[in-house]
Amino acid sequence: MTDERAAIEVDEFLPHPPGKVWRALTEPELLARWLMPNDFEPVVGHRFTFASKPIPNVDFDGTIECRVLDIEEERLLRISWGGGGLDTTVTWRLVPEGRGTRLFIEHAGFDLDDPVNEFAFRGMGSGWRTNVIRSLLRTLSETE
Repeated sequence: MTDERAAIEVDEFLPHPPGKVWRALTEPELLARWLMPNDFEPVVGHRFTFASKPIPNVDFDGTIECRVLDIEEERLLRISWGGGGLDTTVTWRLVPEGRGTRLFIEHAGFDLDDPVNEFAFRGMGSGWRTNVIRSLLRTLSETE
């Protein structure tokens, strides 16, 4: 057994300015289009949920309990991410780059000694890097 916690890290260039990316991260309607339905508010301390598909075989009811931990307008958003045996954090960092934005995502705190955490880490790792980024890019392209 180790006490190491694993993290999923994504580094992606988005051909959209930081302000537009920030809106997609912090406006509940836009966030729902590329990630999940939610009751998010960009206020430190705000508790909210994401509604996902239940996964009964790992005792996940589909509700992700979150809390806004840190916000720096157009630069950083950090939330807690819990449910189904997870107690993790997700951090989005935005860095202007040319005419676009370099987006860094870190989903941290997975206990790989725990089978549920290990299952989530494997599934979410590929999900953040492919499906979520593609969905975010599509939403950014479709919005003003």
